[in-house]
Amino acid sequence: MVMGGGIDGAETFRRIKEINPEQRCIILSGYVETDIVRKAQALGAGTYIRKPVSMGKLGRLVRMELDR
Repeated sequence: MVMGGGIDGAETFRRIKEINPEQRCIILSGYVETDIVRKAQALGAGTYIRKPVSMGKLGRLVRMELDR
């Protein structure tokens, strides 16, 4: 959710949704859940997961988002 260049993950997702309104995403961050995470989820982002994450758990979350 924290990115360089003055843009955060929620803003990135908002811009992507302008191009593809059906876009889905999983929020992956090393930080605790924040207002930015909740803002992205209000835009339609899916599950929030905190790093570190196992490949198995990430795979299950990707599958869940694809099935949503």
